[in-house]
Amino acid sequence: MTTNTHNTNTIDVVSYCRVSTRGQGESGLGLEAQLEYINRAAQQNGWNIVGSFVDVVSGKLAIEDRPEGAKALAMCKELKAQLVVAKLDRLSRSVHHIARLMEETEFKVATMPHAKTFELHLFAALAQQEREFISQRTKETLATLKARAESGHVESVEKIARRTEALEKGRTNANRAKGTEAVKERSKLWMESVRDPIDLCIRKGGRTLQQVADCLNGKGITTSRGGKWSAIQVSRVMQNLALTFPSKEEVL
Repeated sequence: MTTNTHNTNTIDVVSYCRVSTRGQGESGLGLEAQLEYINRAAQQNGWNIVGSFVDVVSGKLAIEDRPEGAKALAMCKELKAQLVVAKLDRLSRSVHHIARLMEETEFKVATMPHAKTFELHLFAALAQQEREFISQRTKETLATLKARAESGHVESVEKIARRTEALEKGRTNANRAKGTEAVKERSKLWMESVRDPIDLCIRKGGRTLQQVADCLNGKGITTSRGGKWSAIQVSRVMQNLALTFPSKEEVL
């Protein structure tokens, strides 16, 4: 039987999850993992979850501008509770938004339950800087390729020529190329959708590829083709996602 009584060390928290697309929200991809992160952190740290909200919306919007996000913040204020999210990017990918939220509401991150405000702000700043760096590097690489092609660099000229030729071959080849790109994009999105479930299986004690496969199968999570997981499939996906098992020191 559940009661409202809890010890003085217990912190009341409001759970908040966000998925980026309606399809992802309806299928539960990503959402189930977020909820499990939050629930496990609550159990391990003595947090009392007094409310739960889920948004299906882009992370570009500040949380106060999201339908369920606004309700979650209102409940935090009303109950003097702290907001809790699975990962920092569920709040926002913008350092500005996160910094502003820090001034108005206390919040916790389930994957970093003991992180202080300064540490969370620093982590958000580094993540944003990395995204901006990758974007800028991509633009610079394309500019360099064009400059080399214009100066007569053979390999660059050939790369530009192949791209131009593909565009000039007509609608059929263009559609074929679009189809290939769409397949790659779907594969990439699927890979990201199983990142958190695999990570959770490892955090729960999975120390071999087969144990992770059994964990995923037990959760009802299927492979990209809708089948059961094997150790080999887990190995391939973990390599693509750069996921690894913890070292013995980390386990201890």
